[in-house]
Amino acid sequence: MRGHGFLLANYVPGNSLIHGSPLALKFLLVFGCGLASFIIQDWRISGAVLAGLVGLFLLAGAGLKRLWVAVRPLAAVLLVIGLFQWWQLGAPTAARIVLNILVCVVAASLLTATTPVQVLLDGVVKAVGPFKRFGADPERFALTIGIMLRSIPYIAGTFADVRDSARARGLERNPRALILPVFITSVAFARQTGEALAARGLGEAED
Repeated sequence: MRGHGFLLANYVPGNSLIHGSPLALKFLLVFGCGLASFIIQDWRISGAVLAGLVGLFLLAGAGLKRLWVAVRPLAAVLLVIGLFQWWQLGAPTAARIVLNILVCVVAASLLTATTPVQVLLDGVVKAVGPFKRFGADPERFALTIGIMLRSIPYIAGTFADVRDSARARGLERNPRALILPVFITSVAFARQTGEALAARGLGEAED
């Protein structure tokens, strides 16, 4: 199965200032951008924030092409959202909503593009650590996120491959030719993942 980008950029090795920034600072950047998307009411401010994030992405050496690969799956959805909001609430509001979504996606992509997955998961373990007293399991939580990061691109790649195969057979408009193979492949992937976890004793409840 060939690889496909899906919403977030893959890690790009480098020694930029952003690569070397503390993980906590990057987490705060993502959190701040998510919070700002609810607060900002002017599309021009949203555009300025987005431009700043794109600048940081380029400063990290990740490149616009990689950013576009991460954002491209959202293009059609953003177009529909933008047109609908333009019709309902006007162009400024539509622009603000679309730009705020892009701010969140680019901020998250900046995090994943400048942080190795293992470092990211270790950071999650540390962040969840204080909640152990309430019964939380940081390692399992990080494992869940790791599986999610692996599964989403896999399923997205499966859908793209099935779509290309259906198009080659003239069946791109047949829902069964698209949905059924993806469903079967996804279930098989989930079972294989579960069996691998069970073999390592990671999927069993503790007594």
